[in-house]
Amino acid sequence: MLKTTASLKPADVEKKWIMIDAENAVVGRLASFISIRLRGKHRPDYTPHVDCGDFVVVINADKVRLTGRKLQQKTYYWHTGHPGGIKERTADKILGGRFPERVLQKAVERMLPKESPLARRQLTHLRVYAGAEHPHVAQNPETLVFGDMNAKNVRSK
Repeated sequence: MLKTTASLKPADVEKKWIMIDAENAVVGRLASFISIRLRGKHRPDYTPHVDCGDFVVVINADKVRLTGRKLQQKTYYWHTGHPGGIKERTADKILGGRFPERVLQKAVERMLPKESPLARRQLTHLRVYAGAEHPHVAQNPETLVFGDMNAKNVRSK
């Protein structure tokens, strides 16, 4: 008897909502976990060309931790489009600024496949909030305790 590999169809995908509290969580480890959940690689029926990941809601993104001296040394660059218009900002300035959730968003975005319509669609399933409040109570998100999965996932400093 010949066994075939099960390929998931977009109509067969059941998406769950999960919520993660990012307080004192290490950014890289959290972003890696979130990107796996967004892509659907945690599922036994993972199919690379189908959006089979979950919706992820992250709260307290302004309280994430960076290890080592990344808080002062990690630099985010962007260009304004004008000659000589390269700008830079450290992670410390971003976390203390107006949109602290962008540190985690950028980390997750850079862990997804590049230049892919599928990755852009999967990134829209990520919702990051700086505070503890979120408007997704009606979806009944399953709460995952990220810090209890591994002792290295959380820094108290």
